[in-house]
Amino acid sequence: MKDKNIVIGITGGIAAYKGIDVINKLVKEGANVNVIMTKNATNFVTPLTIQTIAKSKVNIDMFEMVDNYDVEHISIASKADLFLIVPATANIIGKVANGIADDMLSTTIMATKAKVAFAAAMNNNMYDNAIVQMNIKKLKVYGYDFIDPQYGNLACGTEGLGKLASVDTILEYVKAYFKEVK
Repeated sequence: MKDKNIVIGITGGIAAYKGIDVINKLVKEGANVNVIMTKNATNFVTPLTIQTIAKSKVNIDMFEMVDNYDVEHISIASKADLFLIVPATANIIGKVANGIADDMLSTTIMATKAKVAFAAAMNNNMYDNAIVQMNIKKLKVYGYDFIDPQYGNLACGTEGLGKLASVDTILEYVKAYFKEVK
């Protein structure tokens, strides 16, 4: 992972805090990490925390005034060796599956040629929902990868399939991906 450019998308789910650990471990492995957060994600973790761990600017707003003249979502999308969404909510999965690009994260996903992997995390009923499952299948057909959620106790008090995969499982995916594409 050393010197690989990994874009991490953090969405608005309770598992967003685990994205911090993923970022921290990737940076320690020598990866260059760029982070895009949805506005909803900022309700769970702060951009300052993410920026401090990632050692790079956190992107949230598509229309933020910038000091450089790159079209930022295109610039980020172009330099990615891997694009990882941690956690991937039903919302972002549905947006991408249906071609909706209405924020910084979804727009950048649409613009990248890099492999995109979603680490799904949501309530078990949401994960089992036929529409969510159809969107996952659709994205797999298009070549997107999924890091499946685990069975366990969920933040909402239920138990079932929907808990974000362990940080180690996510890192194993990243290492295996880069070993495969060498």
